[in-house]
Amino acid sequence: MSARRPAIVVHDLDQGVGALRAAAAAGIPVTLWSAPGAASYAGLGFLGAVFEQAGAAVPEADHDVVVDCRGSAVLAHEALSRGFAGVAFTGRGAMRKTLQAIADGQSSRLITTGPARGALDLVHSSDPERDSAAYLTKGHVRRS
Repeated sequence: MSARRPAIVVHDLDQGVGALRAAAAAGIPVTLWSAPGAASYAGLGFLGAVFEQAGAAVPEADHDVVVDCRGSAVLAHEALSRGFAGVAFTGRGAMRKTLQAIADGQSSRLITTGPARGALDLVHSSDPERDSAAYLTKGHVRRS
């Protein structure tokens, strides 16, 4: 998982597929993020299905995913247990250290912030593929 990939926040399967189609067409690897705190209201099962099905719909897209658990150590632990490769957890203290040790032990990545400033959030997008393509073609280098 690369921290340098453009980040696109998706809220449903159509947005995930649109973002990955745009990424594949542009030849740019991306990171799909769930919405901030989505693990608490959408559930890890739903988010896992969205990410898995989007990836299956656009297998040529080079991408990774991050499920956002905000400050919930319980959800972050469950996400790691379910095998999510990227888990965002903004909590502090001993639980962060414990979760980091778990992530390190299974080649997952614990991310202690939200998506990078400038990430595209598709929450209000009526055309996720078009909006993702526009975002990706502004300043992101095409993969050779």
